[in-house]
Amino acid sequence: MGTGHFQEFEDEYLETLYEFHEKFPGQRVRNGDLAKYLDVSPASATEMVQRLARDGFVDYVPYKGASLTEKGLEHGMMMKRRHRLAEVLLTLLPFEGNVHETACRLEHAFNDDLELCISLLLGNPTLDPSGRNIPPANSRIAPKLEQHLSDLSVMSKLDVSSEGEIIMIMTTSNARAVLQEVGISVGDMIVRNENGYSCNGDPIQISKDLADRIVLRRNK
Repeated sequence: MGTGHFQEFEDEYLETLYEFHEKFPGQRVRNGDLAKYLDVSPASATEMVQRLARDGFVDYVPYKGASLTEKGLEHGMMMKRRHRLAEVLLTLLPFEGNVHETACRLEHAFNDDLELCISLLLGNPTLDPSGRNIPPANSRIAPKLEQHLSDLSVMSKLDVSSEGEIIMIMTTSNARAVLQEVGISVGDMIVRNENGYSCNGDPIQISKDLADRIVLRRNK
């Protein structure tokens, strides 16, 4: 198994082991617990854990369980980050399906470039929709993320006395039509002041929920 081309079920095991690590740091996870969590047979869980151990992603002791190595921890953390970023994105889009199940599928489509793009688009959130921590970006992405974070912001996070151009509105077509009626559309300039916002120089009233869905490119 190559470290750069994980298949989905391998991602799922490492992501699940990372989730156990979040709840019970330093504790080994028994194969039976993994099997129950992932709804697979104990034999399948044992086979996969042994495979991951051979490739250096877990430290496995028969009858005691598995724990993530540094290499496995990095990959599991990356997958959990991508899953929770996908959940944040889906809650901002006009999406009416199952957020968790869809995020489980989307996370496997991420690569570093897409993760960076979505992190920037969302303003690098630290919490998912359930209030759980989103793990930090890995060492490949973190420097680029820090470098570009100053360029983009959702409207609700725009600093007072700052301005930016609307580049995306992540909401339904009906809500977008309402925004246009009050004079807010892609390409408009938003300024935040102590009393709220103005759009193209005119004061506007907007809810935080809508402001969370409007992406700006900050002016420097």
